[in-house]
Amino acid sequence: MTAAVRAGGPAGRRAPAVGPLITGALAAAEAGVVPATIRKWVQLGHLAPAGRRGRAGLYRLEDVFAAERATRRR
Repeated sequence: MTAAVRAGGPAGRRAPAVGPLITGALAAAEAGVVPATIRKWVQLGHLAPAGRRGRAGLYRLEDVFAAERATRRR
């Protein structure tokens, strides 16, 4: 395994997302929150888009649930 692969690819990029990517609105519905909460988690660094469709962020469901768990611990 090369150093670039271990670091997430060339220039430290994240590895390609595994599994389906969902919109912020669908992510909010799955997590039981409003879409503004998804945007706030992104703003605070709790969640990062795994991809883009135009200007809209796309998220992995497991990342959304991890962000939801992390914010509920507070």
